[in-house]
Amino acid sequence: MTKRTNSKYKIDRRLGVNLWGRAKSPVEKRAYGPGQHGMQRGKKSDYGIQLMAKQKLKGYYGNISEKRFRKYYEEASRRKGDTSENLIGLLERRLDAVIYRMKLAPTVFAARQFVNHGHIYVNGHRVNIPSYMVKEGDVITVSAKFKENLVLKQAIDSAERDVPDYMNIDHKDMKGSFVRVPQLADVPYPVVMEPNLVVEFYSR
Repeated sequence: MTKRTNSKYKIDRRLGVNLWGRAKSPVEKRAYGPGQHGMQRGKKSDYGIQLMAKQKLKGYYGNISEKRFRKYYEEASRRKGDTSENLIGLLERRLDAVIYRMKLAPTVFAARQFVNHGHIYVNGHRVNIPSYMVKEGDVITVSAKFKENLVLKQAIDSAERDVPDYMNIDHKDMKGSFVRVPQLADVPYPVVMEPNLVVEFYSR
């Protein structure tokens, strides 16, 4: 088991949910946390519920660091409109999240690695920063050499996920575009996400 896969499974078990909706998730067999106290889940306080909501959202997007995640919250709160909707929009604009949504990677962790290794282009320019903010209308392509990658092809052929309608992708040419910034209701999360609780957590 790779370090990346191991980390992903630890997140699932710690949170007690199948965060990415994958059949291989250990939560399907043991829906409790690791360790000898993993089954002891008492009633959570309001703070605990808000913390769990934040951990789920952070974990889903590849276990984003606390420092960066707080910056997303701060940016979302500065913008007009609903802060929780703004937060989801910012997270979905991350390049690694876009690659994952387009089914060009099996997991968001793999998507991050693909970007880091320089396999992804935005509007014809190589981008190796996973947190790069994609804009509406941006065109995403895969490098010519990487198009034959086995992991990439397996991701495309996988029946685990569908491409949401705010993405446009031609898997034959491996070229797509970011159509629009989604709202919470548009995002195909396998589990319930509560960004409103994340906003409450940071605004305490």
